[in-house]
Amino acid sequence: YSYVISLSEQLSQFLVLANTKTYLLVQHGCRSSATFIATDDYRKDTTRRPRVTFGYSLSLSVPTTIVNSNTAYQSICLKTFVDFATLIDIRYENLTTKNLPPGPTRLPIIGNLHLLGDQPHRSLAKLAETHGPIMSLQLGQITTLVISSATAKELLQKQDLAFSSRNVPDAMHAHNHARYSVGWLHVGTEWRNLRRILNSNIFSNSSLEANQHLRSQKVEELLAYCRKASLSNDCVDIGLAAFKTSLNFLSNTVFSKDLIDSNEDSGIEFKEVIGNILTDVAKPNVVDFFPVLKKIDPKGIRRRITRNMGKVHEIFDKLIDERLRMGRFKQDDRCIGRIIEDNSNEINHTHKDFCYATHTSSLKPRRSFKKLLVKVKLIIQEDDVLRLPYLSCIIKETLRLHPPVPLLVPRKVNKEVQLNGYTIPGRTQILVNAWAIARDATIWDDSLEFKPKRFLDSVIDVRGQDFDLIPFGAGRRISPGLPLAMHTNIQLEALDMNEKFGITLSKAKPLCVIPIVLN
Repeated sequence: YSYVISLSEQLSQFLVLANTKTYLLVQHGCRSSATFIATDDYRKDTTRRPRVTFGYSLSLSVPTTIVNSNTAYQSICLKTFVDFATLIDIRYENLTTKNLPPGPTRLPIIGNLHLLGDQPHRSLAKLAETHGPIMSLQLGQITTLVISSATAKELLQKQDLAFSSRNVPDAMHAHNHARYSVGWLHVGTEWRNLRRILNSNIFSNSSLEANQHLRSQKVEELLAYCRKASLSNDCVDIGLAAFKTSLNFLSNTVFSKDLIDSNEDSGIEFKEVIGNILTDVAKPNVVDFFPVLKKIDPKGIRRRITRNMGKVHEIFDKLIDERLRMGRFKQDDRCIGRIIEDNSNEINHTHKDFCYATHTSSLKPRRSFKKLLVKVKLIIQEDDVLRLPYLSCIIKETLRLHPPVPLLVPRKVNKEVQLNGYTIPGRTQILVNAWAIARDATIWDDSLEFKPKRFLDSVIDVRGQDFDLIPFGAGRRISPGLPLAMHTNIQLEALDMNEKFGITLSKAKPLCVIPIVLN
């Protein structure tokens, strides 16, 4: 494996050389180095190394030849790829002797990548029906463990610490996001400090109660926007409207200021930027499966995310700088005065995580909502939720069928561990398929049907203690925004439930409606 890393670094050096479009003298020989001697054009550039030496011959015995740089580049890429594939096979064969869980037959080089499809949560659930709820896959270089049943309790609770590290996608290193994001940081001092800031200043019971008027205000603004659209017979994009409402509530909580005007179309571009980031992060990235290609970024995902994250940073940087220039904070500045001085960079990245969370994912079927409205004529307040058991059932059933995050954020084990009789080697990626767990036919009757009443006499909750339903995760890595999510979770839903896969599930087609004022 270390040889592959070294070879990839040498290959990246050769990329620079090949781009000069000059001719190279290639010296081949059995058991000798493949030496590239640059032409006079290359030597004239004093900023580059005049000689690049590779520690491996391109062939066993080939006479000295003069070749075009493009031909040499293609030859090296082909040879590197073949060597790389061979090393993957050797490494995987070594791992298979370690009592890994069962899994599908792999192909050379790519392993099981071809089985993921464009909706991995569904593909993995289908594979689990054949290979079992604990399944191993080989995704390129990455050995992956997939959990598709309530046995996730073993790693999310009983062995939580051993499975608490993150497998950080390459794209999340853009702007050092993984270095400051509470979602991607490994468990340690910095992570604990960020969780403490969030729990004490934003998601504590006292903070949620203190900001209850803010949530009510934003909901009232949303209703006013819908009434205005109703009078003019205009369509309302439910996803965009919910995004604006959620984002402005969060920005008011942290910065005491609306980020976008909820009565205008100003939020479309910002929502698209956030959506583009989420889409790119969710795309299968060849670099995540073959880390040796990191420097090349062949699909350009990291470059695009860097550009889009830069746009988001510009907005947050202005807000943070504005508060820092003030020097002192007003009493009504909510939590920003208490936390911004801790580390403004961390707050920047953490607030951006919340923006991703506001991207709409799941909504409630119309018939059940109509049944609820038969008995409700007034505006529902947060305090009313406990007195409306059927509303709670609708929320739980929605989270069961359409969890915000179908595959929990990937985890990783740093050293070899035992799980349900299997040996899990270090550096293994862990995927928990929350979508499949919530549709397990051995647990849920009519698992594919929307039946809120199944929760009327059930004690199952969504707060990470019942592992048959974990839409927000569980253990020390449970979503820090869970208290807020369960305070406000009332959205409307259309009958078209086709999904678009991403870090958060969203509708394949945006839901647009014309509001009607109820008499």
